[in-house]
This record gives sequence, structure tokens and C-alpha cells, in this order.
Amino acid sequence: MFTPNPYSLNSRKVAEATDEWLAKRGVSKTQIGQLVHFLQKDYFPDLSLDECIVHVDAVLSKREVQNAVLTGIQLDVLAEEGKLITPLQEMIKNDEGLYGCDEVLALSIVNVYGSIGFTNFGYIDKLKPGILKKLNEKNGEHTHTFLDDIVGAIAASAASRIAHRKQAEREADTNLPLD
Repeated sequence: MFTPNPYSLNSRKVAEATDEWLAKRGVSKTQIGQLVHFLQKDYFPDLSLDECIVHVDAVLSKREVQNAVLTGIQLDVLAEEGKLITPLQEMIKNDEGLYGCDEVLALSIVNVYGSIGFTNFGYIDKLKPGILKKLNEKNGEHTHTFLDDIVGAIAASAASRIAHRKQAEREADTNLPLD
């Protein structure tokens, strides 16, 4: 009797594909790290870009994040190729203002890191500094309806991770009793 092979996902391949597709779409971990630094520099003046990138790597190591990155990029690519159904094609291709699924997908990343991540995401999404400005340009060549929000969410999550870690370090240093 024939027994089909059960589905088995290779986590390393998913992580590699995530890194590969971010690079193919013109986004580096350094650029995301710069966004993290932008979000946290006023709170932690000694924060280095290298430390920010370590936290970006930690966020990108999570499967939920990898899933969101790959899903969002795939939808952007399909929109560039004109392969989505109407009117979804036009909504994504033009980054329709009332289409909020791109933010909802990005919030699935931020959700992993708590309320600080949500506020950081809203802030950086509104300002669009650094690579976010470039990704948000509507030059007709590329569609980044999902990717700009995803990159912002990764940065917001890494910033939240830093804030939580730094608070834990302060508490450990002061040996304060917990309430």
C-alpha cells in the first residue's frame, strides 16, 4: 500500500527565503536597523546600529514574521505582474487608501511584541523615514503596498524588543522588588 510522504516544512528554508526575498525587494537588515535606531535613540542614546540589527535578526527569526514577510511580498509581486483578481489588483497596485489589509498583515508581526510595538508601528508608518520613504514611492516600477508596512512592523517590533530588554536590565541592576 502506498503511503504519501507527510508534509514537512523546513524552517531553515523558510528563514533563508525570507532573507532572500527582502534582499530581492531592496531591503537590508541594516536599513531596518536604522529604523529601529530612529525609534529608540532618544530613549537609549548609547544604542548602536549593530545592537539594533541583532534585534532585527531576532524578530526575523520568528516563524510568524517570516510568514507575514513572504505572504506580503508575494501579493506585491502578483500585483506587479497583474495577476490578482479585479478589483483587488487595482487596490493593491495603487495602494488604495481604504484598503487596510496591508496594515493588518503587518500588525500580525507587531502583535508578537506587545503594545509598545503597536505605538511604534503607528508612529513610523505615519513618518515613513529611511527605507520606508523609498518603499512608499509610487513610481510605477515596483509595488510595495505590503512591504512598506511589513518593514515598519519589523522595525517597530525590534524597537519594542529593545525597550523590554532594557527595562529588564534596569530592573536586574537595581534589584528592585517586583510588585
